[in-house]
This record gives sequence, C-alpha cells and structure tokens, in this order.
Amino acid sequence: MPVQYRDYYEVLGVPRQASDADIKKAFRKLAREYHPDVAKDKKRAEEKFKEINEAYEVLSDPAKRKKYDELGANWKSGAEFRPPPGWGPSAGRRGSRGAGAGSDGRDFEFEFGGTGFSDFFEQMFGSRARGGAGGARGFGGPAGFDHEDFAERGRDIEGDIMVTLEEAMRGSVRAVTVRHDSRAETCQVKIPAGVMAGQRLRVSGRGEAGSGGGASGDLYLRVRLARHPDFEVEDHNLVYEAELAPWEAVLGMSLSVPTLNGHVNIKIPPGTQNGGKLRVRGRGLPQRSGGPGDLIVIVRIEVPVQVSETERKLWEQLARESRFKPRNEKAE
Repeated sequence: MPVQYRDYYEVLGVPRQASDADIKKAFRKLAREYHPDVAKDKKRAEEKFKEINEAYEVLSDPAKRKKYDELGANWKSGAEFRPPPGWGPSAGRRGSRGAGAGSDGRDFEFEFGGTGFSDFFEQMFGSRARGGAGGARGFGGPAGFDHEDFAERGRDIEGDIMVTLEEAMRGSVRAVTVRHDSRAETCQVKIPAGVMAGQRLRVSGRGEAGSGGGASGDLYLRVRLARHPDFEVEDHNLVYEAELAPWEAVLGMSLSVPTLNGHVNIKIPPGTQNGGKLRVRGRGLPQRSGGPGDLIVIVRIEVPVQVSETERKLWEQLARESRFKPRNEKAE
C-alpha cells in the first residue's frame, strides 16, 4: 500500500549529516515552540508536535535512523512511497488460512487515523513493519473456526498510538479510525492514567469482521510515549536536567523546576556536584498499582564560554585565593 514519504530531517530542520546532539537540540527547540500546552493555535500545534515527535522517534534511535537513511536522500516529502523489498511485511495482521492470506485469499492491509503516527511511520517502523503479533490467534485466543458452520473469527489488528506525558498523567479518550478497503470505522480508545510505553491497549471487537457469523477480531494499540522537551521517562519517574552556574552549585540556592502539574521550588544544597541527583517525591507519572513516581532532578553545571574583562579578573582572583584543589583532593 503506497503511503506519503516523510522527510524527518526536513521536519526537524537539520541536515542529513546532523549529529545526535544537533538533532536533540532541534527537537527540544521545536517541541517547546509547538507544545499544545503553550502554543496559541492549539490544533495546528498539536499536529506539528506529533510530526516533530515522529521525526525524533526515528532520528534519535541509531538503528531506526540507519534504516531510514538506507532509503536514500532522493525522496521528496509528500511523494508517493512504497516500502522497498526486505523492509518486512507492510500488511498488518494476516489471516489464519494459507500462507498469510485471509479467507478470501488476500493479504490484509489497513490504515489508522488519530493515533498520532503517519502511515509512513507505521509501515516503516510501527507494529505493521514488525508484522503485528500473529494472525487471528494473536492476543484474542484461538481462532474461532467452527467446522460445522464454517464461522471464522475476524483477524486482530495492531498499530501504534502516540501518548503524551500529559495523557499518561491524567488519562484521556482518543478517537481512532481504522480504514480497510472502502470501510472506515471510528472507535473511542480509553488511555488510562499511568499507561506505560510498550503497553498494548485492547479495543474488543474492533478488528476485522468475522465470516460466517464468526466474532470480530480485536484492535491492539501499542503505546509509544511522546518525547517531551523537558523530561525523560524512567519507569514512572520523570527525569529533568537542571542547569546551574558554578556559583549556584557552590553556594546553594532555591530553584524553580517544572513538573507536569506546574512548577515546584527545590533546595540546591551548597556544594552540589555536577551530575548530582535530587528527588522530588510524588511528582512523576501515576502507577496503576501504588502511588505516583518521582521527579528526579539531575544537576548540570554550566561554565561560561565567554566572559568580560571584569569577570575574567574576578575568576583570576578566585583562582588565587581559593584553597580548593580538585586534583589533589581526588588523589587523596
């Protein structure tokens, strides 16, 4: 099934030879600009945020980026694209009869709408590219084939759904459309608070229709957490990097840091080391069994690249008068 090619480098505004650091920097800049919580045009920002996330999902992963780069640099964004041989099956779930064909002898292909990912991503890197999770047996148990009346259970289908950290925090309901041939069906998918990356959301009876009176298959959506410009996710904890000036780390300070529910003030103790971790309990993502995770603040001490003449003299004075000898202290 042909899809529209996505130029992920163009989406992030970086050259194809961009370093990992440049790609991360470009993503964070754009993600902050188009995050739906801060943008004025919410609808446009939401679509742009999804595009940015999809591009970063691929280009930040060395294996995915290598695979993507193998397509070459000659594709144009929006051009019709069909996966080349060797990229894995573009069909989604395959039926329970024959060598990967349905009861009508055809392979089964489908498209999604409302999941946050493009059809290009789904065919290249999503669940369809992995060949789904089996045929009609899938997650729904044994195929419902009855030798007496030839009833056959419909095939399960699987795709990916992009879930923002805000949705993982509070839960939400998303309208998802599944298109197959001329039929399009929209269903409401409940995203529970505390959902984790890799978790599959099941929507019963929303897969392929059964035949001969057999039950419909199920729809499975694999959760991919959208990247956030401020936080990384470790289990149910949120990780935030706080940049400090050298004197702030030495003297200590009160620092305002973001959470998914507004800012909180934390105390930076005097003598805080680069890479030091501070824990703010209960400010992470909820867990379906137990309390919420924590916010982990990692300290990054930044050194000024350029200084004025006055500043240079002050640093020189500090160097003369300070008794701090880092190399000697490490030797001890």
